[in-house]
Amino acid sequence: MTKTSHRVWKYGDKVNTDVIFPGKYTYTISQDPAALARHALEDLDPSFAANARPGDVILAGRNWGNGSSREQAVTCLLAAGVHAVIAASFARIYYRNAINSGLLVIECPPVVESVETGDLIEIDLETTQIYHAGQTYEFPPLPQQVLDILDAGGIIPYLQANSIRDGE
Repeated sequence: MTKTSHRVWKYGDKVNTDVIFPGKYTYTISQDPAALARHALEDLDPSFAANARPGDVILAGRNWGNGSSREQAVTCLLAAGVHAVIAASFARIYYRNAINSGLLVIECPPVVESVETGDLIEIDLETTQIYHAGQTYEFPPLPQQVLDILDAGGIIPYLQANSIRDGE
């Protein structure tokens, strides 16, 4: 993964999984990713699903993804084309669900404070920096195994590609 440019959607603190993917749809709609994407963030930002573009990034405040462990809260964003969620902090189960599903998650409070919806940012995973309007923001490096899981598209493709087969 190298440096890439992304349009930003910015949201606040304590956005829970019921807001990311409305709980009322958890068992009533198809698990088809396109169906999930149509409802991404609809109770928080009704314009998001219709206007999100592949490669967009979500910036969020503290404790993004708190609440239930529903996987749809990650899947709907991936299906909507979201490249990454950058937050001041994450609920731990959401953070792990995101990595398992292949969604890049970065903790970087300073960039969340400085960037607004519609701005463009660049993310460089190699240097662990985010660039915006002449400013550079550092974030903690992700462990190599996490980067490998993200590159594979999630934990299942990673394990399939790296499993030892019988007799090998």
